[in-house]
Amino acid sequence: MFLNAAFSIFNNLLVILVTMKYPNLRNPINIFILNLSFSDLLITLCGTTIVISTNYHGYFYLGEKFCIFQGFAVNYFGIVSLWSLTILAYERYNVVCEPIGALKLSTQRGYQGLAFIWLFCLIWAIAPLFGWSSYGLEGVQTSCSIGWEERSWSNYSYLITYFLTCFIIPVAIIGFSYGSILRSLHKVKIEEQGGRSNKEEELRVVVMVLFMVIAFLICWLPYTIFALIVVINPTLYISPLAATLPTYFAKTSPVYNPIIYIFLNKQVRS
Repeated sequence: MFLNAAFSIFNNLLVILVTMKYPNLRNPINIFILNLSFSDLLITLCGTTIVISTNYHGYFYLGEKFCIFQGFAVNYFGIVSLWSLTILAYERYNVVCEPIGALKLSTQRGYQGLAFIWLFCLIWAIAPLFGWSSYGLEGVQTSCSIGWEERSWSNYSYLITYFLTCFIIPVAIIGFSYGSILRSLHKVKIEEQGGRSNKEEELRVVVMVLFMVIAFLICWLPYTIFALIVVINPTLYISPLAATLPTYFAKTSPVYNPIIYIFLNKQVRS
């Protein structure tokens, strides 16, 4: 977790500083990338750095209130990152596939998108504070998150709804957007070259998209599967170590998000 925090803080701070330094990077679509880095940095500062200390002590020694704060912060900033990736995919689809009919992404529309992301995600983050599910210790008891191991109908209903709005819908939008982008680019390449496609360039785009989708699934799929297992089979015993792994996978996203979405970007590299 120390290595996770070190790489995450370095990568995301670098993205934020570079974006702030060069005005040409502050275009509407990069607003979402900057937002992604900001929320990923907050995940690390409010979650991972705390876990380093509690892992060292061997238990969550900071008390119940701090546990609730950590669970809320990691949940909130985590789904902000998730929906930033989703809106980013959709806006890229608009730029590539709907250049004429789509509403152009202006700075104002970009900020409206950010407002939607932060307010929408806040609803899901504060719900456990008001009794719909809860925040508590997880796994090996050194970190806190949504109490997805809790066996109650309140928790089950929250997890099912959370699964639909914060996994199924984002995955569907991302899959549709990047799938449409690949088909559109393939069609354009063939038209430009008289029926022949540039296989090398097309392969590069395919690999880039695959990296994005696979990284997204590595981060969120284990967490989702474990939460659904609890709902489907409430009597199943899950060992503390097994219950910890999904949350650690989710905490790796701030490390590889900047690499995939920023450093593989030609404009940012130049």
